[in-house]
Amino acid sequence: MAQTYLPTLKQLQYLVSLHDHGHFGRAAKACHVSQSTLSAGIRELETLIGVTLVERTRRVVRFTPVGGRIGDKARRVLREAEELGDMARAAGRPLSGEMRMSVIPTIAPFLLPRVLPRLRRDYPELKLFLREEPSGAACEALANGRADCVLLALPYPCGDVAKRVLFDDPLFVAFQGDESDAPPAIPPATIDAKRLLLLEDGHCLKDHALAACDSAGGRAEAAMLGTSLHTITQMVDNGLGITILPEMAIRAGILDHSSVVARPIAGEDAARRIALVWRRASPRERDFQLLADVLAGARDG
Repeated sequence: MAQTYLPTLKQLQYLVSLHDHGHFGRAAKACHVSQSTLSAGIRELETLIGVTLVERTRRVVRFTPVGGRIGDKARRVLREAEELGDMARAAGRPLSGEMRMSVIPTIAPFLLPRVLPRLRRDYPELKLFLREEPSGAACEALANGRADCVLLALPYPCGDVAKRVLFDDPLFVAFQGDESDAPPAIPPATIDAKRLLLLEDGHCLKDHALAACDSAGGRAEAAMLGTSLHTITQMVDNGLGITILPEMAIRAGILDHSSVVARPIAGEDAARRIALVWRRASPRERDFQLLADVLAGARDG
C-alpha cells in the first residue's frame, strides 16, 4: 500500500492566512513567522498535493480556482482541529482558555465596560479576545471560524446559528434640549425622517432605527452619514438634526455633557434584541451559555 502524505495543520494555517490577507508579509505576521517561512510552507503544500494554489507576481497574490476551494476546505479543517481543543476545555474548567468574540460597535463601548470586570473576577482563566466589527463582518467571521461567538442585535440574518437572547434594548429619539414640546414618548409617525441622522451602511442599528420609525420613505430621506453613535450625538448637539439611540448607550452616559435630550419611541416593537450567537453543535455551548449569563446580568449592573 502506497504511503500517503497529508498536509500539516501548519501548512493549512499558512494557506488560510494568505487567503485572508492577500499579502505574504501580512499573512506571515499574522502567523508569527517570517515571510520566507510562510512562502516555503505553501510551496511545500503545493508540491505535496501536486497543484498550484497561488499565482505569485510582484504586486498581486491571486489564488487559482482549485486553490480557492482548497483554502475554503482548509479553513473548515482548522476549525475542526480547534474544536478538538474546545472539547477538552469544555470537559474541564468552565469558561477557561482562549475565546474570540466579535462585538458590533453599537454594543461594545456601552456594555463591555460592565462585563469585562465581572469576567475577570469570576472566570480568571478565560482569555477573551475581542474584535469590534459590523454585523455582516462579525457573522462572516463566525462562519469562517475567525470568531467563536458574536454579540450583536437582532433581527439580523446571521446564518444557521445557535443563539441566546439576552435582553431587549429600547430605542429613543434624541434631539436638542430646546425642543421642549416633545411628548414623554414619541409616536413613530411624528418622527421627521428628513431630519434623521443615522449610522452609515453596514451598521444594523440603521435598519432597526428605520423599522422603529415605521416610515416607508424614511430610508430614502434619512441621512446615513455617521460612523459612530458618539459622532452622531455631537451632530445632534450642534443642531444638525435628530437621531435614534439605544437605551444601552444612554445608560452608559452618551448624552453626558451635552444638551441632547432623549425620549422613548412609543410602541412595543421600538427596540432591538441583544443576543449572543455561536455555531450550531459547538462543543463550547456550555461556555457560551455561561458567558450569556454574565452578559445578561451586566445590563443593569
